[in-house]
Amino acid sequence: MPSIEKHVEISRQRTGKEYLELHEWIDKDPEKKVERHDIMKIYEYGQMMQDKYGPEGLQEYLRHIHDDFIARFNHVKEDVDKAIADTLAYFGVKSPK
Repeated sequence: MPSIEKHVEISRQRTGKEYLELHEWIDKDPEKKVERHDIMKIYEYGQMMQDKYGPEGLQEYLRHIHDDFIARFNHVKEDVDKAIADTLAYFGVKSPK
């Protein structure tokens, strides 16, 4: 998943603002990080972000969750692709790529 610094950079490019406090709130506390990425809490936490940072802050919160999800999904996909290629190679089958 992107680092806090990467999230800040993306926010800065998108909005001109860093939203450092928002990104740190989501990622910095290891005991709360999983809970703060829980998609079942998006409405609750999204409302908090909108109340504190306005509509643009809400969008940055949602983009943070989205960017983390995409990064995680891409990592899993790479792992699966490698496992398939390794299995095909083990059986002497050429990978279609």
